[in-house]
Amino acid sequence: MTVKHVLFVLTNTAHIGPKDRPTGYFFAEVAHPFEVFDHAGVAVDFASPLGGTPPADAYDETNPAQRAFRDSAAFRRMSRSRKLSEVDVLDYDAIFFPGGLGPMADIATDPDVKAAVIRAWNGGKIVSAVCHGPVAFAGAKLDDGTPFLKGHRVTSFSNAEEEGYAIADVPFLLESALVEEGATYEKADVWQPKVVVDGRLMTGQNPASGGPLAKEIVAALNKDAS
Repeated sequence: MTVKHVLFVLTNTAHIGPKDRPTGYFFAEVAHPFEVFDHAGVAVDFASPLGGTPPADAYDETNPAQRAFRDSAAFRRMSRSRKLSEVDVLDYDAIFFPGGLGPMADIATDPDVKAAVIRAWNGGKIVSAVCHGPVAFAGAKLDDGTPFLKGHRVTSFSNAEEEGYAIADVPFLLESALVEEGATYEKADVWQPKVVVDGRLMTGQNPASGGPLAKEIVAALNKDAS
């Protein structure tokens, strides 16, 4: 069986907002999806806009999946993430954007991120993100200038969740931004898992959705291989 490959694209932003809040990628949103992919025999590589070591947020040493990931060779590889502009996303079967507050700064606006999203989509790849990760899709435009998200069903960290978490730190509300781009936004109650699969576009709402989202990606990769 041919090994499938997923590219995680992580933030390089370590602080955000007027109070310079420490942030980065949300550790669980890398560790839990990685656990699912690794168990399924899916290979994972790591990139970020600038390359190098992505800053981490909210590591929980009491969580077995997070602890296992931090002790893994994959975590060491992630500390030397490749610069996204030097990666061809067509070398992968799927791209995945974890959340955290960091993406709301760099992933939100980085032109290489937007180009990677469109190149992967046009290349028939799975395009996926969880929590604040779907900010990667905001501002991405198809070749004819249409917003990438227009007419697609998605989820992300909700406005209600942001109200109780980082409303003072983020430059905008992600749910609102996705709707403004023409997406049909779906959500569960705050902090409850929610995954939306719209063909090759797959999104998860919050940290609890990372593992379930990865399982949907694995299912799609296996279906494609059968």
